[in-house]
Amino acid sequence: MISSIPVESESQISLIPEWKPATWDDYLSVRDAPTIERVKLFFYNNQLLAEMGGEGINHSKFADLLIMLFFVWFQQHPDQIFSSFSRCQIEKPNTKAGAPDLVLYIGDDYPRWGEGERRYINLEYHRVPNLVGEVADTTLATDLDEKKHLYAELGIPEYWVIDVKGKRVIAFSLQENGTYQEIDISVALSNLPIKLVEQTISKLEQESNVRAANWFADQITIYKL
Repeated sequence: MISSIPVESESQISLIPEWKPATWDDYLSVRDAPTIERVKLFFYNNQLLAEMGGEGINHSKFADLLIMLFFVWFQQHPDQIFSSFSRCQIEKPNTKAGAPDLVLYIGDDYPRWGEGERRYINLEYHRVPNLVGEVADTTLATDLDEKKHLYAELGIPEYWVIDVKGKRVIAFSLQENGTYQEIDISVALSNLPIKLVEQTISKLEQESNVRAANWFADQITIYKL
């Protein structure tokens, strides 16, 4: 097998800013390179995408806000157990892989790591997350195209794209035909209006993400969501 992706150095890995033809072995070579801790990897339709893991201010601020919102939501819904595995590598061996910015499991049957096991979520052994999301600061086009198809084919029930520049949340629910349909109300988060999430991220223009999360908590209480 002739690898189409050079992996000898971090500088070479950083030269994969768009989807490139690759094999599963190419993906494994990059995944297991010493620089993996700083790279988000995606493999779909025999193509590889490597996004550098070093995040800008906006991406980090928005991503952390969404994790805070999950915490706030489930704090006020204590009957539900949730676990967050943001940016963890998810694999369906030999076919597909991704590292979503947001990975949410609802219920107590979430992935648990065991001594000697690989540190990735292997969908041959673990169920799919209830929800994944991407924070789109510079990646909106692929988040709404290749990654959307990737997560649909992995069978993930709900997918969010957080458009940083547009200050909007585009949410999708998986349909019986295996495709995503845009939704206004979250299914995974028990009828949470997507509009409320959008209103919360709009607070980041003037507020810190912690204050925005506190505002979100107040709205949940006021409207008894």
